[in-house]
Amino acid sequence: MDRTVAASDSLLELRRTLKPVAELPQELVPRSMAEGYEIQGKLVQTLLERSGGRPIGYKIACTSLLAQKALAVDGPFFGVLMSQSTHQSPATLRAADFTFRCIEAEFGFEMAADVPAGPHYTAESIRDFIGTAFPAIEIVDHRYHDWKTVGAPSLLADNAIHGAWITGEPYADWRSIDFATHPTKLVVNGTKTFPGSGAAVLGNPLNVVAWLANELPKFGRRLRQGDRITTGLTTDIHLGIPGDHLLADFGPMGSVELRLV
Repeated sequence: MDRTVAASDSLLELRRTLKPVAELPQELVPRSMAEGYEIQGKLVQTLLERSGGRPIGYKIACTSLLAQKALAVDGPFFGVLMSQSTHQSPATLRAADFTFRCIEAEFGFEMAADVPAGPHYTAESIRDFIGTAFPAIEIVDHRYHDWKTVGAPSLLADNAIHGAWITGEPYADWRSIDFATHPTKLVVNGTKTFPGSGAAVLGNPLNVVAWLANELPKFGRRLRQGDRITTGLTTDIHLGIPGDHLLADFGPMGSVELRLV
């Protein structure tokens, strides 16, 4: 059997059983980032076919220097956001539907126009193509005993270990926001608070959108009008458990609410 198909099938089975493993079978471990993306493509295709969902944009992983150091990579990598795993706030989700529930407060964006391939985009130049910004929570869900030991290719193969995405309302005055300094916080059960800011995300969440616009053409893709992007964690991670009430508070930008049952 083709390695790409076999690795995708193995990841699909791990998603079905919700039983973590140390790593993929040695003969199926992706040997490069390029092979990891090939496996991801097959995995996402199958997930969409089974659910009747559609791709709606991208999630970006490894946007903090700490995560990059842990995985021995020099930059981020992306996965695909899907309609069937995206929910509007306030959302209630079953904890048992995930292997792990790493809760991340993230900046979200939606593109207003297609982004031409060619120019090298920056945080400033990519603004012209963005339609709106909004607060979000991503549930990162992986299949491994320790995500830091399996390597970036195995993580990106598993759709960059994306579990679910909960989105808030668009913020009309987003152009006035200094995303690099904008404070965020994740509040757990109304008592425990994890503070953060846009600085945790490659120094500025707009840097992440620009990175993606520059990266996608390498794979024959580009950002399109309507694509949505979640840009990576802004606070420390909370590992969610059944009964948790989670609030990602972005101040004037609004908040996102999730209950795990």
